Amino acid sequence: MPGVKDGKLQTLTLIRGLPGSGKSTLAVHLASATGALHLEADMFMVDRQGFYEFDIRRLRHTHAKCEAKCRQALTDGRNVIVSNTFTRFWEMKAYIDMAEQLDIKLLIVECHGKFGSIHQVPDETLADMRDRWEDLPEQYR
Repeated sequence: MPGVKDGKLQTLTLIRGLPGSGKSTLAVHLASATGALHLEADMFMVDRQGFYEFDIRRLRHTHAKCEAKCRQALTDGRNVIVSNTFTRFWEMKAYIDMAEQLDIKLLIVECHGKFGSIHQVPDETLADMRDRWEDLPEQYR
């Protein structure tokens, strides 16, 4: 059976949605209920004092760190939940490939709530993200 470690099904859950849609809240609750590791790129945009500070110049690096932490946790046998906007399919591809390579069950969840962004994402940025949103290919729905 794919994705079984120590008799338990191992999973990688990707949670996607626009800012303020409920991704992080859902991920926190799921991680708490299941013991899975919760990761998101925003976690790597926190300064030494613990304050979130978005810096577009660090975006590629923060996503690379998120992917690396995910791979390590999966390799160690942990379940992982990654919540990022993932507006385009290619943004999830590294995680999808990771799950396939490690033979781990992949779940993709979409959040469509409108709760307001905790990071005060400007309206024009939200509109741009909404405009570039891609539906999942049929095989991942």
